Amino acid sequence: MKYLHTMVRVVDLDASLDFYCNKLGLEQARRIDIEAGRFSLVFLHPPGQPDAQVELTWNWDPEKLEGGRNFGHLAYAVENIYALCQRLMDAGVTIHRPPRDGHMAFVRSPDGISIELLQEGNALPAQEPWASMPNVGEW
Repeated sequence: MKYLHTMVRVVDLDASLDFYCNKLGLEQARRIDIEAGRFSLVFLHPPGQPDAQVELTWNWDPEKLEGGRNFGHLAYAVENIYALCQRLMDAGVTIHRPPRDGHMAFVRSPDGISIELLQEGNALPAQEPWASMPNVGEW
């Protein structure tokens, strides 16, 4: 058995691509537009990891998606959790569970999908402002 991808439905493809690619740093592997079915599939992966894909499914006709937390979460190991969280905050992304322990943080996509960020290897030493930062909302 081989892991292929995780599928996440999105409401605004442009906002989702901005989040996953421009802010989180994933790369687009391929895009398939199915005109007959009125939907698009966009496959993304972390740099250098084409086998760790997330599939964004966007239905062209407007729809309301709820319960992003019911999905669970996507998880990514990151090189420097503090640097990534700072970059995300600077880009306007809320850090719902800050990396107080130098190991784990949670953010959400524009569609409410919870994204877990885990420090690669050992936890980084605790540092401010993260060590004192409270949780925000649900993660």
